[in-house]
Amino acid sequence: MKNLTSNAGRIIFSIPFLVFGLFHFMNGGDMASWMPGWLPGAFFFVYLSGAALIAAGVSIITKIYTRLATRLLALLLLLIILMLHVPGMMSGDEQMAMTSMSMLLKDTGLMGAALYMSVQFKK
Repeated sequence: MKNLTSNAGRIIFSIPFLVFGLFHFMNGGDMASWMPGWLPGAFFFVYLSGAALIAAGVSIITKIYTRLATRLLALLLLLIILMLHVPGMMSGDEQMAMTSMSMLLKDTGLMGAALYMSVQFKK
């Protein structure tokens, strides 16, 4: 039962990253507009982060380089928090601030789970 629960949790955890990664490719133009103005090559970073999310999801499902993938995933989530959500909370727009706070909390939880998962794997 423990193995079944562990495998189910691992696969369920990976699904949002696969979906978010696909969204980066399907909605690249919209997502590029959310990137900070000081960051050149917004489209490149949208597609790069989409590919990274998909790679992390695949790695978590297949258990190939999962420790590395979950640690890099946690780093990516931290960068998203610092570059998108924190400035969004300070934007002065009340609706944006509320949305950014929700997204910050979601990504913080996912980052914590990724870090926790990273110690569960040898590779």
